[in-house]
Amino acid sequence: MAVHGLDDGGLKLFEKIPDRLFSPLASPNRHHFWALLCHLYRRRFGPDAPLPPSHGFVQRELLQEIEDHIRFAPKWQPEDEEEPNLSLEQRASNYFRRLLQAGWLRTEKYGLTQTVSMAPAVNQMLSLLIDYAEKDPVFVSGKISAIDALITNVLRENGAGDLFHEAAEQCRNLLNYIRTTGTNVRDLMASIATQETTADYARQFFQGYVVNMFIGDYKELRTQEHPLSKRPQILQSVEELASKPHHRSRLLEWYTKRLANGDEAKAEAAFERDVRRLEDLDRVEEYLERLDDEIRTANKRALIVLQYRLQSIRPIDDLLRHAIDGLLASGLDGGFEGPLETWPAVFAPDTLISASRLAQPRKETQRQPPSALRQAVLSEHTRAIGNLVRRAQERRRITPVKLRDYAKSALGAEDKVTSNDLPVTSIEELRAYQSFNSLATALKSGIASSIMQARRQIPGLDVVYEEDGSIEHPFLLARSFEIRLRKPSLVKKRQDS
Repeated sequence: MAVHGLDDGGLKLFEKIPDRLFSPLASPNRHHFWALLCHLYRRRFGPDAPLPPSHGFVQRELLQEIEDHIRFAPKWQPEDEEEPNLSLEQRASNYFRRLLQAGWLRTEKYGLTQTVSMAPAVNQMLSLLIDYAEKDPVFVSGKISAIDALITNVLRENGAGDLFHEAAEQCRNLLNYIRTTGTNVRDLMASIATQETTADYARQFFQGYVVNMFIGDYKELRTQEHPLSKRPQILQSVEELASKPHHRSRLLEWYTKRLANGDEAKAEAAFERDVRRLEDLDRVEEYLERLDDEIRTANKRALIVLQYRLQSIRPIDDLLRHAIDGLLASGLDGGFEGPLETWPAVFAPDTLISASRLAQPRKETQRQPPSALRQAVLSEHTRAIGNLVRRAQERRRITPVKLRDYAKSALGAEDKVTSNDLPVTSIEELRAYQSFNSLATALKSGIASSIMQARRQIPGLDVVYEEDGSIEHPFLLARSFEIRLRKPSLVKKRQDS
């Protein structure tokens, strides 16, 4: 039964994982439950753990593992009317039961023994969550090199559509990551701004900035030695695979068998989608320029904050107290008179008055613009498609000049012509026929603005509907109309006479 507002694709998630899987991670002890799941993943169910038994772990072994973890864990908050003073074994049993009810663990009967395991879909979900939480900075060089290697193998016929599909997925994920890194930088700066002390602000800024958190090789992205400079070669190889019949038929055969279950139309659509994802690699320059702007703004903001904080923590209180003590020690209640050199006790050098404390003129640092990546030369195939699109748009564009020429050629020596006699042998003539039909509707509407606009389109001509009604046209279903030469008015005749 489908849920209102959800299609079949939206329900696939709940077909793979239990409905209450995330309930422990939404409880008051969510941090403790997450630490427990990570511990079990590393020790029992993860790829780095020893090979588990095929039938699952004995329940007592898993309870002992939970006890070992919570023995040194901070105190958990009681949940669901749980008694606060429970033994270690009772707490471990409660946490095990909670994970079992949520679906993180499952029990099975193996002979007379109760065994515990983790469903493959749940294990995969936990792996994705841990990878997301512990994600290291991405190195673009490795991603581009992997995409280049996959496309090269496909071009050399060392692989089929599986490598091509994998390259498209990696390219999509990489570009999406670079595109969203600018938003991550803004979020990072917003979180750093909440630090109270200057030391914490500086530490968070320099430790969690772009290189250490987002893109590990950001400084080398625009160098000629970086694999990103191979972008034109990758795009050229993709175009060759998509345009040459030999490669295209070979790849479509794999898409038809593996991804489309024999549906050629679905395979064609999936192949074109992967081609577009790989061609989007040409937009990486746009994403990098936007990222550069975000980083320059973040640098400027951080330097302003650091400068303000460093200048605002001077010992003003000590300086004022020193001045007051000097004033009281001098015994002069009425103040000081005379030149500044006579006030050394109050305003001593290097305290309140000093050249080093004067504001320095602001110097604008001219930053060199980043060097652009090498631009790819348009291929003959891309240029031909662009010219074809422009020609198609021009042929379908209707102007008053085209309408008058079409009517003039159709009228000939006559002063009127019916829609049945209008020639429709090309796309230009079909568009003109359609426009005259629309103009006839506007002239008959009785709306002054529509009539004036229609008359400006066809000066010297009138278009009226015939009384016979609609006609059978090979391309359009419309009423028959007649194009007439507009006769001069009586006033014009009298002026001429």
